[in-house]
Amino acid sequence: MRKRSIATLIGALVAGSLCAGTPNPRAAAAEPGVGGPPQTGLPPSPGFDLDTVTIPELQARMADGSLTSSALTAAYLRRIKAVNPKINAVLRTDPTALDQAASSDARHRRGEIRGPLDGIPVLLKDNVDTRDMPTTAGSLALACSPPAHDATLVSRLREAGAVILGKTNLSEWANFRAAKPTSGWSAVGGQTRNPYVLDRNPCGSSAGSAAALAASLTQVAIGTETDGSIVCPAGMNGVVGHKPSLGLVSRAGVVPISAEQDTAGPMARNVIDTALTLAVLSGGDSSRPGHHPSLPDGLTHAGSLRGKRIGLWRLPSLGPEVDAVMTRTAEKLRHAGAVVVEVAPPYQKRLAELEFPALLSEFHRDIDTYLATRQGPRNLAGLIAFNRSHPAEQTCFAGQELFERALASPSTSDPQYRATRAQLKDLSRRSIDETMAAHRLDAIAAPTNPPAWTTDCARGDNDVIPSSTPAAVAGYPSLSVPAGSVNELPVGLLLMAGYHQDATLLSLGAAVEHQLRAWRRPRYLPSVGPDATR
Repeated sequence: MRKRSIATLIGALVAGSLCAGTPNPRAAAAEPGVGGPPQTGLPPSPGFDLDTVTIPELQARMADGSLTSSALTAAYLRRIKAVNPKINAVLRTDPTALDQAASSDARHRRGEIRGPLDGIPVLLKDNVDTRDMPTTAGSLALACSPPAHDATLVSRLREAGAVILGKTNLSEWANFRAAKPTSGWSAVGGQTRNPYVLDRNPCGSSAGSAAALAASLTQVAIGTETDGSIVCPAGMNGVVGHKPSLGLVSRAGVVPISAEQDTAGPMARNVIDTALTLAVLSGGDSSRPGHHPSLPDGLTHAGSLRGKRIGLWRLPSLGPEVDAVMTRTAEKLRHAGAVVVEVAPPYQKRLAELEFPALLSEFHRDIDTYLATRQGPRNLAGLIAFNRSHPAEQTCFAGQELFERALASPSTSDPQYRATRAQLKDLSRRSIDETMAAHRLDAIAAPTNPPAWTTDCARGDNDVIPSSTPAAVAGYPSLSVPAGSVNELPVGLLLMAGYHQDATLLSLGAAVEHQLRAWRRPRYLPSVGPDATR
């Protein structure tokens, strides 16, 4: 991809009983001075709506002195204390968050800001290593001590001046443990709830990150995906989620499933915040505000859909109500000047047959490598034994069938495995490339998710959602933006494009977001209105 600057982008739009001395992570968000009452002495700031404010707007206020990172961070900590008990999205807040914010304020006063994320609160999914907080992947097996080092992406956030606000709950082991898991549940964090209807599921595995954004508990969150784990919770919680091209964001220090598909990615309530966060995660120059080599000079805005060609993959298996949302979406995009044609990407049945066996072999290889760096079980066999001996790991579902199958799976040096992964890569890329070429498309669009199902540990998930698979297996980027709702429950529109077309996809996503105007706050949660940062 041709390298460009984004300098104008801003203007364009644990359980204590298990580990002696380790605090219970499920209680950490309520500790005084962490997620508790705000500290006194913070400067007042003009009111604005945390539900809708963007990072560029926040930075403009910080630049003119009408807002401080300390006030913004304190507002989010108050919000977590008030709202998180309803949805159980945040596992713990970082006790240094206000100190981090104060350091950002000092940089702003000196005119030494490190870029658009300087002073902006960020929540991290709890499978992303942090040296100063536990990283558990939702499992009690990793609850005893923090990792030795930050994940590379965390180092980049810190270098960019972001305020690490805390860690979010997730589907345990990123939904790669049981044959019938319940998304958003972990032994460490319990069950995260969908903020729109509390008995409904948030999807996973980045459940806490998406639910926290929908409830306005942070400005930005980080998720991870192997297949669907960023985009499905983004769609089901009515927020934006970007799965980057494979390798664009370092996976070093992220609890793995598969090096062939895993990636971390940004989540936010709007596309511009998502794009700005990607710039930092993917190694943008934090010393130059807004600079990144692979994002466009400006996010596309009103009117820029004219002439764009979008292929609509309807997926009627998700139900007539979701299909009706897609019909309304297509009408809005056509009204804005886009050409929308119906498509059916090939090879989907074969991809579904091949993906899971490959992931089993890759998980065994990659989780053994990761566990060797942590205290606790040293390999997959030890992890299986740990789960069998700890009843708390079985309180929602007891199964660990995927672990057991992965332990018995062929090695990644096996010729049959190698042939399977090669065929997967070929067919997944052809499914997108051939479809885009045949119809001269700028992107393929599909429904991200069905309406959220009722959470039920006995039944497990109801999540056969094929739209994320082609881009996930190919290593291509995908982006979910809110498209509408079925009754109270959000439905996302998933956009996908070719390898390293992240910039183009975000630009198109901003234009689609502008036309759909589908984001809305959960109606029964307390509002985050003009007095939020006073």
